[in-house]
Amino acid sequence: MTDATANAPARTGLTAAALVGPATVVVALGVLGPLLLLAKYSVNKYDPYEFMISAFSPENYVQFFTDPFYLAAFWTTIRISILCTLVCIVLGFPLAYVLARTQSRFKNLMIIGVVVPLFVGNAVRAAGWMTLLGSRGFLSVSLENLGITSGSTEIMYSELAVILGIIAVNLPYMVLTLQSVIEGISRNLEEAAFSMGAGPWTMFRRVLWPMALPGVAAGTILTFILAMNAYATPVLLGGPEFHMMAPVIYDQFQLNNWPFSAAVAFILMASTLALTVAAGFATRQRFRA
Repeated sequence: MTDATANAPARTGLTAAALVGPATVVVALGVLGPLLLLAKYSVNKYDPYEFMISAFSPENYVQFFTDPFYLAAFWTTIRISILCTLVCIVLGFPLAYVLARTQSRFKNLMIIGVVVPLFVGNAVRAAGWMTLLGSRGFLSVSLENLGITSGSTEIMYSELAVILGIIAVNLPYMVLTLQSVIEGISRNLEEAAFSMGAGPWTMFRRVLWPMALPGVAAGTILTFILAMNAYATPVLLGGPEFHMMAPVIYDQFQLNNWPFSAAVAFILMASTLALTVAAGFATRQRFRA
């Protein structure tokens, strides 16, 4: 082996580092810089007259975990995020399977139909749900005309409306993630399971689901993070009496209480990260088993 051949991997590594290095530095500074600044703000003290007093105090975190209002918003956010993620898995898996296995010449159009909603902003989609779920919206008027209800049905400004809105926003992400993974699973494995006497449910449970778990994990992490940080949907569909973490953070910034809002933002980020890591670890353990 010549010296040039021996040094080829080293040169390749240096070239890759030179190409990736600048972008990595820019991203690191763009992410870590604001986070460090936010961390500093979160331990400062708020004063209505002086705005923010430099300090190193856990006062903001203590206030959050001892105030029933903020704890209720915190647990509501986690509960709704988990529920929406589970519903996205249940609704998204069959659709992703159909998209992955279909031989139709309209497959590309079907995929485009899943992708198109992502081109529309969350606020616009929430406005569409408002026209559907309002007291004199399409759903209420239709139920009244069919004689199912005697008066207007008010679904707006409720937890159900927020759940429907978040699911509508997150479902395409789950479908596209699962579809790409299922396409990589050979159809021969399913046919082999059927030839050995397995029914559809057994095939799904013993063959398809375990092999699709990496996609389920990726889609779960993505949709859960989006649900935990949802802002436009809870504000527009939940109304002023419904509280989730992202609107609470914005409200505190509007009140110029930057130290407390920074602390709440860190709590949201840490809890999202912890739950995501726990779910990913549990999925990897199950996949290895």
